[in-house]
Amino acid sequence: MRFTVDRLDHIVLTVRDRALSANWYQRVLGMEIEEYGRNNRVSLSFGGQKINLRPLDSEGWTTAGKAAPGVSDLCFTTAIDSENIIRHLEKCGVAIIEGPVNRIGALGPITSVYIHDPDQNLIEIASYQG
Repeated sequence: MRFTVDRLDHIVLTVRDRALSANWYQRVLGMEIEEYGRNNRVSLSFGGQKINLRPLDSEGWTTAGKAAPGVSDLCFTTAIDSENIIRHLEKCGVAIIEGPVNRIGALGPITSVYIHDPDQNLIEIASYQG
């Protein structure tokens, strides 16, 4: 039987310091921190998705063969414009790597600002134009 994927439900990021990463994503990107299940796992929820934070060298996780901190490029969308994104990031003390720049997202043209998280994952914060 053939099937199609509906949406991305969650991703797992391998992190060096779970508390530092969780607090950064909450403070900078407004995500909600949740603890759940075995070994006090931590996730960050936003919209209808979540990010699970997997501590480096932790046991009891099924994960990618070479999971490591700082190997992901993630794009998040927001309803605010790039000027307000930049103002917020500056207030949070987060260095901007690039942006605002025009890119193409899954649904069309976007304006993006690029930053790094505490593990040096590349984080793109985008807003759809018009």
